[in-house]
Amino acid sequence: MSQTDASTFLAALDPDWAWLIATVGPSRLAAKPEKEPWQALIRAIAHQQLHGKAAETILGRFFALYPGRKFPSPEEVLMLDDATLRGCGFSAAKTAAIRDVALKRLEGVVPSQRQAQKLGDDELIARLVTIRGVGRWTVEMLLMFNLGRPDILPVDDFGVREGYRVLKKLPEQPKPKALAAIGEAWSPHRSTAAWYLWRASELGKTTAAAGMTGA
Repeated sequence: MSQTDASTFLAALDPDWAWLIATVGPSRLAAKPEKEPWQALIRAIAHQQLHGKAAETILGRFFALYPGRKFPSPEEVLMLDDATLRGCGFSAAKTAAIRDVALKRLEGVVPSQRQAQKLGDDELIARLVTIRGVGRWTVEMLLMFNLGRPDILPVDDFGVREGYRVLKKLPEQPKPKALAAIGEAWSPHRSTAAWYLWRASELGKTTAAAGMTGA
């Protein structure tokens, strides 16, 4: 189903969802399947706990090690010593995680793009969280933005929970387990719901900033 169908489905849930979708406009959630899953995992690891621009700067230094190439091979990543990876700006933990992603790709734990398309969401999560430094959230980002899976709800994501708090004008964020139960009503379009909740979180920040300025 299209993003238009997903937006229409969510807007019909209740007046709050209808307002959010009317305010934000059409969903711009789009997968980028041109990357292999192991490459997407390395990108996701780079972005863990960092501002996007900082992560992209570090990745830029990493790619600069291979001029004229979009991405090195797993074998080439494993040939790099830790000092070189640390020199790009990766922490010790991220360096170890990146090396393990490359190793697990060679061992077949991380599937190719074609292989991944044949595996279910839960199966991919179970396989990939065995990799060092790769948790459920990281795999969920892969499922949403690389594999284009339509029904993923990353309930551990701060922005998603904050977006729901803003949407429903709650005093505090729901716990992950509670949001998972609430989000069952959004299936089979939970990925699009998550995208809109991120936008709701951004709207909440804008509103809060405006309120402070007005004060």
